[in-house]
Amino acid sequence: MRVGLIVDSACDLPHEFSRKHDLFILPVTAVIDGETYIDEHDPVRTQEFYQKGLLEKGRHAETHAFTTDQIYDLFMEKIVPQFDVAICETVTRSRSLIYQNATEAMNSVMANHEQVRSASGREGKFSMRVIDSKQIFAGQGLLAAHTLRLIDQKLSKNALRNEVERFSDKIYTCIIPRDLHYIRERARRRGDKSVSAVAAFLGKALNITPVIFGQGVQGQPVAKTRNFGMAVEKVMNYATARVEAGLLTPYVSLSCGLSWAEIEDLPGINQLRNACECNGVELLLSQMGITSSIYVGPGSLCLALAAEPHGFNDYQ
Repeated sequence: MRVGLIVDSACDLPHEFSRKHDLFILPVTAVIDGETYIDEHDPVRTQEFYQKGLLEKGRHAETHAFTTDQIYDLFMEKIVPQFDVAICETVTRSRSLIYQNATEAMNSVMANHEQVRSASGREGKFSMRVIDSKQIFAGQGLLAAHTLRLIDQKLSKNALRNEVERFSDKIYTCIIPRDLHYIRERARRRGDKSVSAVAAFLGKALNITPVIFGQGVQGQPVAKTRNFGMAVEKVMNYATARVEAGLLTPYVSLSCGLSWAEIEDLPGINQLRNACECNGVELLLSQMGITSSIYVGPGSLCLALAAEPHGFNDYQ
């Protein structure tokens, strides 16, 4: 039985990790200054976006989920002929239409897949499940990495789905937005009122950089710092201490909307690397993808790990 894992372009993971584990990327449409791009997590394309400044502030950028028909066509062409079981983990349904569209596409696939299956020469039944990851960006990447471990354990389909959904509630995410005004404007266009105008104003007026922390997307500000570097240091201290205290899966996922040179200069990055190495944890370090960078803003940072219930300030 061949099991395939599908994630969408909001999922941040190192390209080599995705390639090694044969992850299938469900694309997202990005529109920047009126130009349309398809974000397939191509590392060359992503690097071009950073080098050309297409992800910088001042540009009008937005993302759109693939339609149900587009997703259906991809599933029928790429997934049904290759896998016996397919799991599609989407960015949280509260922030995107991807989950809804993928679910509708899956239902059509399950009703119409037999002829494609037969023509491909694959025997046996095909089954598929779309799961709301309840995560964004690095958190979604962490869930995907853990799901791959579960697939290797050859769990039954139901056990795999139940374990993925249970594990998702154990993921803690830190986000450092570079510009609260950017997030507020993006949220306004989506009808999301979770970022207040007052918070955006204070962040700009006082040069405050917050650390937003919580389970999944249920984040709250847990620290207000005077600059980005201080916020990064707090997040790195938290992650290092949490790694040393023990995790529920041997991964820390970290994505940054920065150049690789800037990523290597982040305060505390080597401290976190050393802690991971000493504790048998793999640091999944990636450049923030096009979709996630548009969503949270250029220059931002997202870190995720899985652990028992705790607070951010317990590990400072």
